[in-house]
Amino acid sequence: MFLVGSLIVLCGLLTQSTAQLAGLPMPLTYDLPMSMGHCRSLYLSQSLPYGVTPVVSTYPTDHLARNFRHAFSQGLLSGGLLGFLEHMPLLNYVRPVGSNAGGLVGALGKVISSIPLLNNILDIRVTNPQLLEIGLTQSYDFHRLYVTIPLGFELRVNTLVVGSLLELAVKLDVTAEVYAVRDMHGRSRLVIGDCVHSPGSLRIHLLNRLGPLQSLIDSLTDILTNVIPGLVQGVVCPLVNGILSLLDVTLTHDVADLLLHGVQFVIKA
Repeated sequence: MFLVGSLIVLCGLLTQSTAQLAGLPMPLTYDLPMSMGHCRSLYLSQSLPYGVTPVVSTYPTDHLARNFRHAFSQGLLSGGLLGFLEHMPLLNYVRPVGSNAGGLVGALGKVISSIPLLNNILDIRVTNPQLLEIGLTQSYDFHRLYVTIPLGFELRVNTLVVGSLLELAVKLDVTAEVYAVRDMHGRSRLVIGDCVHSPGSLRIHLLNRLGPLQSLIDSLTDILTNVIPGLVQGVVCPLVNGILSLLDVTLTHDVADLLLHGVQFVIKA
């Protein structure tokens, strides 16, 4: 009888302890940041975070992420992104202030006007614009999706120097933050948050070697580094905002539902 009573007391203590542990707050390491600097890529084997309740979507999450990425790419292409890249007015920004082609104003314009070598540039043309494979990254709390838009193109620069044609390869990543909201009627939709070019993502490489023009190349590269990100970002970000409103309704609902519930996307590499 004593043993039975002891077992009853022990079970009661264990039940109480378990209930107390379940009610404890999560440790500080689970206080997850939401900024773009604290996000992780999407992998197949990751599990849901503690406390997340799975939701049912129309597609498995790997298909959902793949469909979202495909729809996003098609929206950028149909929106004329490559055409914009091909017709960027770069010469207007490279020519010194006061030339027929115009130029930048302010501090950067003064710097440009002090570089006589830039007068040797006759024309700059963008060739082979490309939208590379879009990347998806989710925030640690799974409520935000970061869409990395990698762009690539080549620059053909004609100069006054006889027989000299500079060829440059340019790559730039623009990252758009996407999250979900509900309207007053309970309908979910996707909206754009921050949309910036990733720091350090601009890469300019010389495709041909022209030793005597190295000073011109250096000056041109410095200017393009200041000009290209702002031009591209100014077109890509409004385009992304338009794409979100034109996505398939079912796809938008499923993506928004997962983000609102903090569910991890699963995408195969």
